[in-house]
Amino acid sequence: MSVAQFIQDAWNKQAKWLIVFRPLSLLYRSISLLNHKLYQAGVKSSYTAPIPVMVIGNITVGGSGKTPLLIHLVAYLESIGVRVGVISRGYGGKGPFPAYVDINSEPNDVGDEPCLIVQSTGVPMVVGANRQKNIELLLAKHNLDLIISDDGLQHYALNRQLEWIVLDNNRGLGNEKILPEGYLREPKSRLNTATVIEHAAQPKSDLNMHLEVSIPYLLNMDKDVFFDPMLDYYAVVGIGYPQRFYKTLQSLGVNQFQCHEFPDHHDYEIQDLQFEDANPIITTEKDAVKLLPLLKKYPDFKREIWVVPVEAVLSQPCYTLLNNQLKKLGIQIH
Repeated sequence: MSVAQFIQDAWNKQAKWLIVFRPLSLLYRSISLLNHKLYQAGVKSSYTAPIPVMVIGNITVGGSGKTPLLIHLVAYLESIGVRVGVISRGYGGKGPFPAYVDINSEPNDVGDEPCLIVQSTGVPMVVGANRQKNIELLLAKHNLDLIISDDGLQHYALNRQLEWIVLDNNRGLGNEKILPEGYLREPKSRLNTATVIEHAAQPKSDLNMHLEVSIPYLLNMDKDVFFDPMLDYYAVVGIGYPQRFYKTLQSLGVNQFQCHEFPDHHDYEIQDLQFEDANPIITTEKDAVKLLPLLKKYPDFKREIWVVPVEAVLSQPCYTLLNNQLKKLGIQIH
């Protein structure tokens, strides 16, 4: 188990020994607060794009369901006539940046989540650490009404008109401590400053979403095979919160699986997929984006790899609120 995985496990269990990190948490919070104050005072300059920007992010480290939400929102916005583009940090990508993402982009170059977003939606997208350059490249290629920033909630160098924070109630806020004592990037009071979308199967808020699971599909073999939940699987995942994926498997009736966890945005090697028997692998769509180039490199790899697709389902008040927010920004919907 890597150090990152060890700490992630401690966060999830709210281990009491994490208190040893409190001095670092106080330092992290102080630096973050000072940085924010410097932007508010104009000491550090912020960039304002020529069109509205919507940030979709979270205040926790690890998965929250943000990417499925973004993919769904892109499809919805396009369905009501809003021309939308997406920017992202491109975490895990090697660049060079800013990089335009298209259907043929490689995860090693632009990151796994951007590849998944573009492959799922075809949305115009640019990635790189400099959000201003990302937006300028995006607008040089496309006439848009709205830009969605994938994450970047704490990136105050970019001004934004809308903020949606995804709060996963399966995980909650843990011990409610700031990094590294807990997994919060910002204190929970940050939730009071933005639109909060509750990710839960049994939500308490009117603004909520859940992930709807579809039947897994075979990633690497062109044959007519039906998914069998009764088999023994290797659950291979490199995501921020793998426990959600395990619950998803159980909801599909898959109860016999061995967990093989890797760090978020893991750069897979073929050895990661090698096991002593011939049992199939099951994984997420995000991981599949990174596994597919690997399979092309090793065409003789014959083990079945099943991918579990999920889709964000939003409550009706989410759409009503979004439409009102867009109208206030002067964005016409049809």
